[in-house]
Amino acid sequence: MSLVAEAPGYLQVFSDGSVERFAPEIVPASLESTNGYTSKDVIIDSSKPVTGRLFLPSIASTGSINKLPVIVYFHGGGFCIGSTTWAGYHHFLGDLSATSQSIVLSVDYRLAPENGLPIAYEDCYSSLDWLVSQVGSEPWLEQADLSRTFLSGDSAGGNIVHHVAIKSIQNNSCRIIKIKGLLPIHPYFGSEQRTEKEKDEGAAGEVASNDMFWRLSIPEGLNRDYYGCNFQKAELSAAEWSQFPSVVVFVAGLDFLKERGVMYAEFLRTKGVKMTRLVETEGESHVFHVFYPKSEATSLLQQQMIEFMKSS
Repeated sequence: MSLVAEAPGYLQVFSDGSVERFAPEIVPASLESTNGYTSKDVIIDSSKPVTGRLFLPSIASTGSINKLPVIVYFHGGGFCIGSTTWAGYHHFLGDLSATSQSIVLSVDYRLAPENGLPIAYEDCYSSLDWLVSQVGSEPWLEQADLSRTFLSGDSAGGNIVHHVAIKSIQNNSCRIIKIKGLLPIHPYFGSEQRTEKEKDEGAAGEVASNDMFWRLSIPEGLNRDYYGCNFQKAELSAAEWSQFPSVVVFVAGLDFLKERGVMYAEFLRTKGVKMTRLVETEGESHVFHVFYPKSEATSLLQQQMIEFMKSS
């Protein structure tokens, strides 16, 4: 048995198909109010399984009658690692729930390579069905306003945001849920055609890492022009593009994936997507908000997210 793929400190894949993951610090959910929010874990689909973590702003749990917007968040990790239980995600999303006065559902979808794409898209889409089914029975959703639902996620999660939005349009199934806006953060896309940045001599390590995660997640026999990787391969009619929600694409100045994020925003504009914005955080790296959830840059990111939600 030999090692065939590795993300040091996070993931090892062996020749017999076995996978070992190494989680960083994790945080349990807590019903006690911490920093303005409470949290609890939920089962979205026990048969797969797909789970999630709900965050509720403390003011909501004290009897406020105001309806609250809902943020559905998909974590990153190249489709192969990551969890809503990781400390960075827990603190970032809990703080976002408190600051934005929103209910946040963070989704734990099944991971590649054991569960390759499009399974992550299907799992994350099922979280919308779960919200609809639970809104009348789950106490933490009593104040949820599903007509003000936002999809967000970072890296691979930002990619998932795009595909869940497409799936919701094509299925025409959001009768109760109205997706008001998309907030992908440092989205993870690719293609067989290398960008100028990816062709640089100094980019070899980053390119190899990204290629490895795509290789582990893309269906066997397909390449990086698979629709899940290359956003230009989306098969939507002009009428469907006209239904696409408002989008703000967040990129980071020092992020190797910044170029792809800019290209994504430009692509949406060519499709006539309304209110497509691009917001750059200068001097920061990929998913800085997960590694430094209490930083000033993360606080600014949260404020920018809130401003977009209020204007959508």
